[in-house]
Amino acid sequence: MLELLWLLLPVAAASGWIAARRINKENNKPCFDVSSDYFKGLNFLLNEQPDKAIEVFLRMAEVNKDTAETHLALGSLFRRRGEVDRAIRIHQNLIARPTLSPQQRTHSMFELAEDYMRAGLLDRAEHLFQELIEFNAMVPNALTHLMDIYQQEQDWEKAIEICHRYDQETGNNSGEVIAQYYCELAEKALQAGDKQAFTNFIKQAFEHDKGCVRASLLQADKEMNEAHYDQAIHSYQQILNQDVEYFPKIAGSLKECCEQTGKEKEMSAMLDGVLDRYGGITPVLYRAQELLSEDEGKAVEFMIDQLRHKPSVRGLQWLVELNLAKSVGRTRDNLTILRDLINTLLENKPVYECQHCGFSGKSMHWQCPSCKQWNTIKPIKGVVAE
Repeated sequence: MLELLWLLLPVAAASGWIAARRINKENNKPCFDVSSDYFKGLNFLLNEQPDKAIEVFLRMAEVNKDTAETHLALGSLFRRRGEVDRAIRIHQNLIARPTLSPQQRTHSMFELAEDYMRAGLLDRAEHLFQELIEFNAMVPNALTHLMDIYQQEQDWEKAIEICHRYDQETGNNSGEVIAQYYCELAEKALQAGDKQAFTNFIKQAFEHDKGCVRASLLQADKEMNEAHYDQAIHSYQQILNQDVEYFPKIAGSLKECCEQTGKEKEMSAMLDGVLDRYGGITPVLYRAQELLSEDEGKAVEFMIDQLRHKPSVRGLQWLVELNLAKSVGRTRDNLTILRDLINTLLENKPVYECQHCGFSGKSMHWQCPSCKQWNTIKPIKGVVAE
């Protein structure tokens, strides 16, 4: 409520100023009683009755080119409060006025389009943003909102078209985002069984972003599902070169492919490379499991040494499980309690986090559900995480 009152104060001041200027030139008398209208609205405002204050100020500020900014401010305020219907009415009323300047009219159209987006009326918003582009008004902002609309509608072809137009207008390079759009199309093609379209979309993704991890992952998973294990290994290795932070995402599949082709030594060599470059616990767990099949003492010594440098609850979990299997009596009971505590600690911990806004969860998303940024979610690293 306090924030709303502060937001309304400039509106009240503007309304009072406009009212004071409305003088009848013939008899030099005010067209309305400032004390009974302006101060009535101000009184409502000071008594924390913003709705009544808004109604008074709206009555005072009849729509014309001098008061348009006041109405635009009020409409924006309504939208921020979640009163989208009122915002729509104000902005529609503004657009209908013939006295507005071209700049005020396009501003009103843009605000109305944002109202429609907030209300979920995407088709109406799309139409207005397209009109603004045709008028060559507020083009970059209109294109940005159109990209958002097409993303919500999952119309990836139109999103690609608008993204290219946005780059032409602004000089930006949206290659990484366009690559994600092509990956979306590739997933659809794969689901439809159209392998040729899938291949073409993956190629387009790489043309726009050579480092597109998602495109490599889609290709690798497809090859693995088709039992083309050597090709899959190559694609998984490509991911490690593109961004080693995704190792936990591919570790299980990469290991399976190496086992299917008898390339366990190649897996060991890749683990060595990842251990040098990656700070999480997953490659440590895989290496410890490899050593366990050869020499349990070496495996335990390796894990303990690693935990000294990078403490990890999941590493401790590995040690507890190993000792629990060969323990009896009171020792086993104590280790069971410790194991259950560790499992409880890890059970509800998020696995992935957005590097842009901090959103976290257990599932991998290529577009953050919170901030809508692409390719910003990575595995979490830390004592009780990766």
